[in-house]
This record gives sequence, C-alpha cells and structure tokens, in this order.
Amino acid sequence: MKVDEIKNGIVIDHIKAGQGMDIYHFLGLDKLDCNIAIIKNAYSKTMTRKDIIKVDTSLNVDLSVLGYIDPDLTVNIIENGKIVKKFHPELPYEVIDVVKCKNPRCITSTEQELSHIFRLTDKENRVYRCIYCETKAK
Repeated sequence: MKVDEIKNGIVIDHIKAGQGMDIYHFLGLDKLDCNIAIIKNAYSKTMTRKDIIKVDTSLNVDLSVLGYIDPDLTVNIIENGKIVKKFHPELPYEVIDVVKCKNPRCITSTEQELSHIFRLTDKENRVYRCIYCETKAK
C-alpha cells in the first residue's frame, strides 16, 4: 500500500484502533473535496494497533474536539512537506453537538433546536456533563 506524502495539511496519528472513522465524521472530513487517507489497524510498537488520518489540505476546523475523543493522539501540522507543529490536544472545557444527551427528560429531547452542550466536570477522569440536566456523557 502506498500513501503519498502530504505537502500542506494535517496528520492525526496515534488514534486508538477503530476510532479513525469516528474522528473522520466528527471533524466533518466527509464534506471536504480533497485527498484524505484513513489507515486502520496500522502496526504500532507502543500501541500494537492504531489508526492514522492524513488530510492533504490546510484545514480550518476546530481540532479541540479531538481532546474529547482521545487526548492521547498526536496532531501534526504539515507545511511545505515538513512538520511545523506537533501537539496532543487538551481536554476542551466544553463540547457542543459532539455527543447527544441520552436523558429523555432533558430539554434537548423536546427542544430540537437547542445545542447539546457538555462541560468538563472532572478533568482527571475525563467526565463531561450536560449543562441542562447534568447527565454524564458516555
């Protein structure tokens, strides 16, 4: 298998095996018209298996959601074929419309236009709760 190098774009590496497609959809990459490579179950010395996403274009997307999905992954920003920035996303204070509240009594289940907003309530255990009803995000 051959995946060409990226000139300008991002590489999301060290994704837990099986989560690559979730990240693909969360970031809205399915709506882009550019080259995107999703490598599933790639061999990794440290993780055994991992997923990798390569996007061959400069993105204007909010990467903070990645901290909610998996703060252990690595984001590489590529410019002119070289890594110019490499970081692990931090847990965001708030995530909006990333997960939906499962509480049938929550106002978001009856008021469809309301955004599903979850705030970080326990950083150590990565716990997010709905701002309307305090239901824990799964």
